[in-house]
Amino acid sequence: MHGYDVALKVLLQASTNSLLRQLTGLSVERWLNVEMPQVLSSRVDLLGVTSDDALVHIELQSTNDSDMALRMAEYSLRIYRQFKKFPKQIVLYVGEPKLRMNSRLTGPDSAFQYTLIDARDLDGAQLLASERIEDNLIAILTKLEDQTVAIRSILERIAGLEKPARRDALAQFLIISGMRTLEEIIKEEALKMPILNDIMDHKVLGPAILQGRREGRQEGLQEGRHAMLRRILEKRFGQIPEWVEKRLTGLPAADLDEVGVRILDASTFEDLFPQKQ
Repeated sequence: MHGYDVALKVLLQASTNSLLRQLTGLSVERWLNVEMPQVLSSRVDLLGVTSDDALVHIELQSTNDSDMALRMAEYSLRIYRQFKKFPKQIVLYVGEPKLRMNSRLTGPDSAFQYTLIDARDLDGAQLLASERIEDNLIAILTKLEDQTVAIRSILERIAGLEKPARRDALAQFLIISGMRTLEEIIKEEALKMPILNDIMDHKVLGPAILQGRREGRQEGLQEGRHAMLRRILEKRFGQIPEWVEKRLTGLPAADLDEVGVRILDASTFEDLFPQKQ
């Protein structure tokens, strides 16, 4: 199962109904954990029950599957076999390539259709305005007027969470943002905010950033922190002068983190590294 699949399911189940109303026009009261009892076992992504006891089936799809209509028809019949009622079915496409799937399956004496929605057609502003962090995170997959502004807004919300929730939300955000190839932008913006340690301490993200995986370097933790701080300084203040480079080289890891925090208030290299008397 793809990482994005798990993250999105968790977010959708924990979110308010603002996104679900955009998708279905209905409000889901509870989610069912359903595995179809077949010789070839299959598990639906999300199956919910509405307030009027109707069923809502949502599949998350990141690729264009030419057999999607067939799959959904099979799911529909299996759900009917188990619950004796047909569900309202939606495929939420969250992939980056242009949506090209067919939502209909027809034959000489039969026809089947499900609802196919591209996440980029959804209203991201509504999700960003939600008080639920889950809605805010999902917004990155939708239609947004300004992605960078939205990223900053979401990161500010994440930074305001308690530490355990903050780390979980940041990890989920980075996972699903990969579907829009926004990981690097998010990392750059996150490093400007008071969630630096959450990134550095993350068992997957921390080593990837600190070791400079993007450039193919294999430095250790200390060298990785120096490299990341240098990139931040260059982006904020421009070319690093020689005297600053010398100060950086001699800083231990604990002091590097402190410098990372002071960057938020400094206007020049001199503010950040006061000259020794």
